Amino acid sequence: MRAFDLVRQWPAPNVAVAVIDNNDNLQIHGETATVFHLTSISKVMTAWATLIAVEDGSVSLEDPVGQDGCTLRHLLSHSGGYGFSKSDALISPARKRVYSNSGYYMIAKHVAAATQFEFADYLREAVFSPLAMTSAYLDGSAAKDVYCNINDMARFLAEMRRPTLIARDTFLEATSSQYPDLNGVVPGFGYYNPCSWGLGPELRADKSPHWTATRNSSSTYGHFGGSGTFAWVDPVANVACCALTDLAFDTWAREAWPVFGDAVLEELGR
Repeated sequence: MRAFDLVRQWPAPNVAVAVIDNNDNLQIHGETATVFHLTSISKVMTAWATLIAVEDGSVSLEDPVGQDGCTLRHLLSHSGGYGFSKSDALISPARKRVYSNSGYYMIAKHVAAATQFEFADYLREAVFSPLAMTSAYLDGSAAKDVYCNINDMARFLAEMRRPTLIARDTFLEATSSQYPDLNGVVPGFGYYNPCSWGLGPELRADKSPHWTATRNSSSTYGHFGGSGTFAWVDPVANVACCALTDLAFDTWAREAWPVFGDAVLEELGR
């Protein structure tokens, strides 16, 4: 793809990108053998494993977890009232979208207790093994510590685009706004009212500015990570895109990612 020429200008020491086009063709550019730290893209993988546990009856989205009134659904959608990293609640549930790593720690702990698996093992057996993600592993927090190469990230990107591990109804709920009136902050980008979020994936909706492409539809969903990583799926364009780097998210990413995404979509006629 011509759009890959833009990636060569990124300041990151190591970069790999993947695009799935509207004809289901996968194109990969960059460091295919390098295993990258996904940081917060890990949350979507953790959410997928949690939704599998919901479908098999191990847990329910309405399970109480944490403070009074907080459920698994609240935590998956960053509406449980927990702050970024502290274990104490800041506010009551469903009052504001508060981006929370600690909420995802609580999710993993709850799923692990219900399934009687260490969460890293459950994630491997529920998600990584069925998708043949042989380089992928969780080492640390379920909120931010999955590692894999671009080939395996592309396998999960395809799953995000057209799921095989969860039912369609579950997928539609996961990519629909939960508690849609909540306002909040997308770290690194700013305050939005509303701040739309699904059960794991962030929803683009009407957010502007945003880390996705300006050409992306409002239905676009995905996540980005502080290590300079992102993954999005645009169901209207029927295109998915991800990038893995080892340069921390900063101004370079805020500027480069939307330009790259626009170039991808323009090249594919969207």
